[in-house]
Amino acid sequence: MVARKTGFIVGAVAGAGVAAAALAGVGLRMAPAQAAEPTPLIRTASAGPVMFAPPPGAPMSFADIFEKVSPAVVSIDVTSRVNAGALRMPNFPFGPNGKPGEDQDPQEEPGAGRPRQQSSGSGFLISADGYIVTNNHVIEGADEITVTLKDGRELKAKLVGRDENTDLAVIKVEGNGFTFVTFENAGKPRVGDWVIAVGNPFGLGGTATAGIVSAYGRNLNDDSSQFVDYVQIDAPINRGNSGGPTFDVYGRVIGVNSAIFSPTGGSVGIGFAIPADVADSITKQLISGGKVVRGYIGAQIQNFTSEMSQAIGLGDLKAAVVKAVTPGGPAAKAGLMVDDIVLSVNGVKVESSTALTREVARGAAGSTLRLEILRDGRARTIDIRSGVRPSNEELASTLRPDADGAAPGKSPSNPGVTRVQVLGMGLVPLDSAARKRYNLGSEVQGVLIDSLKADSDAAERGIAVGNVITSVNLKAVRTPADVAAAVDAAKKAGRPTILLSVLFRGQLASVPVKVN
Repeated sequence: MVARKTGFIVGAVAGAGVAAAALAGVGLRMAPAQAAEPTPLIRTASAGPVMFAPPPGAPMSFADIFEKVSPAVVSIDVTSRVNAGALRMPNFPFGPNGKPGEDQDPQEEPGAGRPRQQSSGSGFLISADGYIVTNNHVIEGADEITVTLKDGRELKAKLVGRDENTDLAVIKVEGNGFTFVTFENAGKPRVGDWVIAVGNPFGLGGTATAGIVSAYGRNLNDDSSQFVDYVQIDAPINRGNSGGPTFDVYGRVIGVNSAIFSPTGGSVGIGFAIPADVADSITKQLISGGKVVRGYIGAQIQNFTSEMSQAIGLGDLKAAVVKAVTPGGPAAKAGLMVDDIVLSVNGVKVESSTALTREVARGAAGSTLRLEILRDGRARTIDIRSGVRPSNEELASTLRPDADGAAPGKSPSNPGVTRVQVLGMGLVPLDSAARKRYNLGSEVQGVLIDSLKADSDAAERGIAVGNVITSVNLKAVRTPADVAAAVDAAKKAGRPTILLSVLFRGQLASVPVKVN
């Protein structure tokens, strides 16, 4: 199904050449002149201090805080090699995934095979012996990492470990006696409290911006949001701030700057930080073992929304629903099934697929995960012995389906088959001819969508010709008549939607569709 988004959520990495453009004032225009009486000028040397008392909770100045913490904040310069085909045109601001480019300065070297790329970001020391926290996307693929301290010293750093799922990494420089800062885990600022973001925007060196915490629990609609509830910071966080710390007014780290909201590629004053408790836990694991180990059950899941719940008469229930089970995996061995609705894990309520993923990931390999589920309208529990979560690359390979035999949206001519029209969908039995046409194995059971009205609710929700409806309201269907009967039953019951399980290119999804 297709998700609609506005703006971009982008990592704030800066690279060579950006500072010059920023300092040149690109895009600035002077305001039009306006006739007015001359205004007398006051020399700042003789003006005297402005004596305004700040409101309760607001500091008069952030100078003391910045002076205290800035020696622990570092600039990180990375040299890496990239495939020539992956390089973008100069000054083109966005990469292939809607994320900002690193303003690459590729340099072809004779005999090197691949050009070199320069980029920069931020980080901060968390120990006197040189451990530094930054973002994974700052150092990913690095051949060389150079750290610059506030006092101007440049030190070579080595990678200790990185975790792409939370976009965190730890690097280390040799030495001792470094100024460092600590994560704040005991408490956290309230929404509306002051915070300070410190980093290396545009390669300018240590720079501070102030703002407030404006929200907790933000979802960036990317892979990292499965494991991170981001803190929204309404303070300017610019390219190059990635990996830098966000401090509270006591100089404690409450987050790691990771992304900005940007419709244009530049900062609009909305940034996102990885919360301190998440960063602290992940970095400790990286320092102790070089990697993060997470629990795994081997199931593909999806949000079970209020609209889906209403379609099957469960009110406003929010949960997660199982859409596939990995053969031979922990969930399959324990008896978890497709269309099981997961309500809780080890007594912790889950209201989304993200919540379920996080609870499973928290479990140690070999531990028992007790899932409370709904199956066929009845509650039951399933105990699953957790495995070890594979890497993202390994998971992606297991989810990569075989190619379909036909393009979605094109209805092949098949005059010998009688179609049943239901909710704008033309439905036909899944016979041998249809299996061959769409490259569907004998294990796939259901009803084929052979035609589709473009203005139907089903089409607007992403359903396409060539999809297979496997169940309606969590009950398996085998014929078009089964689907039509389920729709009629929903209408008679006064329900506004039905819940379809739809298979497309090897992936199963639950889709609520309006019946009127």
